[in-house]
Amino acid sequence: MSHEASLWVGGTENPQAKMRLFCFPAAGGGTLAFRGWAQQLPSDIEVRPIRLPGREMRIGEACFDDAYQAADALADGLSDYLDKPFAFFGHSMGSLLAFELTRALRRRGGPMPQILMVSGRRAPSLPLSRPFYHTLPDTQFVDVLRTHYAGGTSETVLQEAQLMALFMPVIRADFAITDVYSYVSEAPLDCPIHAFGGEDEPEFGVAELDVWRNETSGYFNRTLFAGDHFYLNETSRAALLSYISEVLQAQLRAQ
Repeated sequence: MSHEASLWVGGTENPQAKMRLFCFPAAGGGTLAFRGWAQQLPSDIEVRPIRLPGREMRIGEACFDDAYQAADALADGLSDYLDKPFAFFGHSMGSLLAFELTRALRRRGGPMPQILMVSGRRAPSLPLSRPFYHTLPDTQFVDVLRTHYAGGTSETVLQEAQLMALFMPVIRADFAITDVYSYVSEAPLDCPIHAFGGEDEPEFGVAELDVWRNETSGYFNRTLFAGDHFYLNETSRAALLSYISEVLQAQLRAQ
């Protein structure tokens, strides 16, 4: 893999793996959001968390604030990693990036994910039912992170002015990706879509999660887990990873 390509992904190479699972984080997140996943998924799955500009070793780079630009850059950046079967998992903002990346790959005639898994986000064709968050004053923005997205940013970070000064531009840019996103209608994808959400999700309902079914001509399934927006961090992580494991193993058996 080239150095430029390696900037985009975390995780560890597994030459024995039969499939790669690329994981796209929520707003403000990075590769640490998926820490431990490789140990809890089958050994023939290579977990590759996505590292976006503006965080970790890319902290000096400008963040994306547009889903389409991010998807095109990801299509370039991940090209060296698409040499074996792969699947996408995205949470919240990461769901939108995984979805638009899949469509960008299709437009390029490139390899496509065998499975698209989206979590914690209403279907992309549905407009936001809330005001823009990324333009809120700092105090109100922090209140939103604390109340609507509890567990996404630790309380220690939220209360530390210097840390928030460092992370605030990244989180705002990530929220802008979702806030200003404008859906463009295209043909449904061929790959199966699995949509996940927390039973106590504060921002959207089950019906809005179900609309993801319109984005595929293939199999669709929606599953709810105990917890709120960040159900996957603690409350239902084991249950989610068990489900993902079953889905990916079934796909491998079908090849």
